[in-house]
Amino acid sequence: MPTLIESLNNNEEKIFLTPIQKFYSGTNIFITGGTGFLGKILIEKLLRSCPDVSTLYVLVRSKKGRNMTARMEELFDDPVFDKLKEVCPKFRHKVVGVAGDCSLADLGLTMQDRQLLIQEVSIVFHIAATVRFDEKLKLAMAINVKGPREVMLLCREMQNLKVAIHVSTAYSNCNLSTIEEKFYPSPMDSKKLIMLTDTINERLLEKVTPILLDQWPNTYTYTKAVAEDIVRQEGEGLPVGVFRPSVVVSTFKEPVKGWINNMYGPTGVCAGAGTGVLRTLHCDGNVNANIIPVDMCVNSLITTAWDVGETYEACKKEQKNFEIPVYHYESSNEQPISWGRFMDLSASYGMDVPTIKAIWYYCLMLQPTVIGYNVTLFFLHILPAAICDFTLFCIGKPPKLLKIYKKIHRFTSVISYFCTRNWVFKSERMRKLCNKMTKEDREIFFCDLKQLDWQEYFKEYIKGIRVYLIGDPLTTMDDARSKWSRLYWLHQAFKVLVVFFIFRTTWSMFSSLLV
Repeated sequence: MPTLIESLNNNEEKIFLTPIQKFYSGTNIFITGGTGFLGKILIEKLLRSCPDVSTLYVLVRSKKGRNMTARMEELFDDPVFDKLKEVCPKFRHKVVGVAGDCSLADLGLTMQDRQLLIQEVSIVFHIAATVRFDEKLKLAMAINVKGPREVMLLCREMQNLKVAIHVSTAYSNCNLSTIEEKFYPSPMDSKKLIMLTDTINERLLEKVTPILLDQWPNTYTYTKAVAEDIVRQEGEGLPVGVFRPSVVVSTFKEPVKGWINNMYGPTGVCAGAGTGVLRTLHCDGNVNANIIPVDMCVNSLITTAWDVGETYEACKKEQKNFEIPVYHYESSNEQPISWGRFMDLSASYGMDVPTIKAIWYYCLMLQPTVIGYNVTLFFLHILPAAICDFTLFCIGKPPKLLKIYKKIHRFTSVISYFCTRNWVFKSERMRKLCNKMTKEDREIFFCDLKQLDWQEYFKEYIKGIRVYLIGDPLTTMDDARSKWSRLYWLHQAFKVLVVFFIFRTTWSMFSSLLV
C-alpha cells in the first residue's frame, strides 16, 4: 500500500507515494548523459513524478567553449522543462551539476566531487554514450567502453548504493538473429581491446577497424557489446542492471507531445523526406521498425531501476546469489510497426503539417535491394543535385547540393543495415515488470507498449519534427500550405515531363530501328 508522507512541492499537500515513488524517496541520484536526449527526459520525469527525490547529480563535460555551469543553465531552457516549471517552480535546487567527462579516467572528476558522490549517491543511471554509428573506434571506445568501466568502479565505492542501471541498446548483439535478455560473449576481450585502442596510432586503428568489427555493422553496436561485458565483470556482486532500448524517437505524451532534439535514425528520414531532400532509401517496408517513444522508454528505465533494487534486496534477505538482469524495451512484440507503415503514417500526417522550409514535394521511395537503391539514388539525388550545382556555378554562386547529398548518403548508409533486417527479441522480463507494477504506478510511469496508439503517436511525432527540429513554428502553416500546393503542381508537371521524355526517347529508338 502507498505510504502517506508530506510532499516537497510548493503547496505542501499530503500525497500518497506509490511503491516506485517510495523507492526513490529521499534518494540522491547520479546521472551521466543528463544533457542528452534520453537524459533530459529522465531528469524532468524524476523531478516531476518522484516528488520526494532529494538530489540529482548530473555529470556534465565542457563543450564548444561552454563549461559545466553554462551548460547546466542552458539545460533548463529546453521546452521539456516548461511543465515542470509550472507544477514545481523551485525544482532547480535539486539538480547539481558535476564537472566531468566519461571519456576520461575517473570520469574526469575532482577528488572532492568523487568523494561527494561516493558518500551521497544511492542510485546511478549511466546513459552517456556516443550514438554516432560511424564514430571512430578510439573515441567510441573511450566513451562507450571506458566510461561504463569507470562508472562501475565508482559504484563499487559507493557506500549506500541501491541500484545502478547501465543503458545499452537492443542491437548490441545484432550479429544474432534472436536476442534474449541475457549477456552474450564479448566480440573481444575488453582489456585487450582497451590496450589495443590506447596504444595503436589512430591511422592504423582505422585500417584494422573493419577486421575488429567482424559481424558488427558499426562501432556503436560493437562498443556497446563490449561495454555489456565490462558491466558483467565489474558489476558482479553489485545491484546492477542492464537496460536495452530499441530505436528511441520523440515523446508520446509527456512532458511535451512530439518533442525531439536530434536527427538520428528514422527521425532524420522523416525530416529529410518532409523537406523534399530525401527521395529514396535503402529500406525493406516489411521489416520491423522497432521504434519506442522516449517518454515511455524513460518510464520503463525508472521502473527497471526499482525492479533491480527490489530484486537485489530480496536476494540479500534470502541469501541467494544475485545475477545481473538484462531488460529489453522494444516494440516488435507488444506493438509492432513495419517500416512501410512507418513511412505511410509519416507521409499521411506530414501532408497535414507541411513545412515552409520544404524545397520539393514529398516523394520517398523505399528500395529493398541494393541495385534498386543505387539506380534511384542516381536519378533522384545525384543527377538533380549535379544539375542544380551546375546552374549555381553558371550564375556565380557556390555549388552546395552534391556536398549536402554526400552527408545524407553517409547518414542513410549507416541506418540501412537496420532497415533491411528483422530480429526476434525476447522481452519476458520487461513484460513481467509491467504486470508487477501497481495500477497507480502504471499510470504515473506509463510504459505499457500494448496501449500505444501509433495513429495518435505519429500525429504529434511529425508535428514535433516540424517545430523542434526543422524550426518551423505552426504559425507559418497557411504560408506553408500555399507553398506545398505549388510544389505539388511542380512535382506533377515534372513527372509529366519525365514520362514525355521517356516516351519520346523510346519512340525515337523504335523509329530508327524501323528505318
